[in-house]
Amino acid sequence: MPSIIETAKTGRAGCRTCKTPIGKGELRFGEEVPNAFSAGEMTYNWHHLACAAKKKPSALKEALDSTDQTVPDKEELLKAIEVNAKTEKPTVLPYAEYAPTARAACIGCTEKIEKGHLRVAIESEDDGSPFPRSGPRYLHVACAVDHAGDDPDEFFERVKANSKNVEMKDMQELEAALQA
Repeated sequence: MPSIIETAKTGRAGCRTCKTPIGKGELRFGEEVPNAFSAGEMTYNWHHLACAAKKKPSALKEALDSTDQTVPDKEELLKAIEVNAKTEKPTVLPYAEYAPTARAACIGCTEKIEKGHLRVAIESEDDGSPFPRSGPRYLHVACAVDHAGDDPDEFFERVKANSKNVEMKDMQELEAALQA
């Protein structure tokens, strides 16, 4: 979805990151999201530019590259984007990432996924428990083979496209595991 940078028309919008108002006349970053109240229409979640550089670095970078607005402190924002992009979490499933903790269990083999090890996140499916959950569920690289479906190459391409900050050698390991 496209994101924009524009001047705030009023001072009523609040930053979704820091929860403070965005003043009238300030530049703001808007990310387009589906409207929860009507089908098909879109709305924006607004952020201060500095807050977006911390929380949404990839989307802000795209918006900065496509805007015709003059952005003061653009170089400072680009430096913040570069720093924060290294820890940005993917938002579209499926994706691969390094486990930030050792708390998650693999849904394939039920063993814990070690901190720092590569894991694959897939869409949560209802497992019949009395407390259904939404969000990603995780797999070891070796266990991802069983969840790749009929076309492992297509699954890998989707994972690769959605993954951020994963080293090339680890993506090659995942590709090799899926093609085995």
